[in-house]
Amino acid sequence: MTDLDRYLADNQPSWNRLAALTRQVGSRPGSLRPEEVDEFLTLYQRVSSQLSFARSHYRDPGLTGELNQVVADANAALYRRTSSPTAGIRRFFVVSFPAAVWHLRRAVGIAALITFVPAAIMAIWLANSPEALDAAAPEALRAAYVEEDFEAYYSSEPAGQFATSVLINNIQVSFLAFALGAFLCIGTVYVLAFNGANVGMALGVFIVAGEQPKFWGLILPHGLLELSAVVIAGAAGLSMGWAIIAPGDRTRGAAFTEEARRSVTVILGLVLAFIAAGLIEGFVTPGLPTIPRLAVGIMVQATFMAYIISFGRRAASQGLTGLASDELEGNSARAALTV
Repeated sequence: MTDLDRYLADNQPSWNRLAALTRQVGSRPGSLRPEEVDEFLTLYQRVSSQLSFARSHYRDPGLTGELNQVVADANAALYRRTSSPTAGIRRFFVVSFPAAVWHLRRAVGIAALITFVPAAIMAIWLANSPEALDAAAPEALRAAYVEEDFEAYYSSEPAGQFATSVLINNIQVSFLAFALGAFLCIGTVYVLAFNGANVGMALGVFIVAGEQPKFWGLILPHGLLELSAVVIAGAAGLSMGWAIIAPGDRTRGAAFTEEARRSVTVILGLVLAFIAAGLIEGFVTPGLPTIPRLAVGIMVQATFMAYIISFGRRAASQGLTGLASDELEGNSARAALTV
């Protein structure tokens, strides 16, 4: 057996396997299992090196042509999956955004406490202190608020116009919660606590009036997703502020820059969540009875949470955190080949 024959016998199975995986990538995008993705990338790198070796050592046109075709096909399949605009958008929502939120999950928990603890304190305080209740609003104003104003707010404008107004307001609040984190977390804490206290104030007024079901029926359909998105935006802000306070083994500038870039990914991804919440608030809350609109809100929230947890965990298992810089060639390819 010649040296070339031995080389072919040793390596032909790898070339055939790479060709088969390439066809699978082309015909069924996202069908590769994680171990197959690793195998594809390993074989692609190995066969590329073997092509270079064959060109310089064997100079056999048939061998060089075969290897060149295998490598070119694999490269084309990988390039299509990592560079097209559609693939980029898909990768953002399947990989980058959930990866960034999952990476910030501890900050999300802290932001939730900062939001909902003041809400609970305010509601309990107003429900149990007539003096605090009177200081919050006169009795006549509270009665009008519970009986008419709170519900009328959701139909105060045409649905499309109202949904747009809500979207703009939510984006403004989330941007403040995010951007003010640069001031050592203080601004973010204020925005989250202030919004939570406002929710708690409204709840306290409804508790005293004995109208809690009405409150929850109006606030939960859109509020579940809306408040979740605000909390996540706040978590992004907290992560930036904390990077300045405790940068770890990085410089403060490097730590802040890294967290700011990840936070921008989070804010961009939240726009769709705010659009969905605005549509629910504009069209579902004033247009459906209580039970159906609650069902819509709970279903949308459950879908959002399942999406973040499922795709976030999968991205984290690939070493991705929502940063463009951690999508080095190997990680970027792994991410693209699994979506």
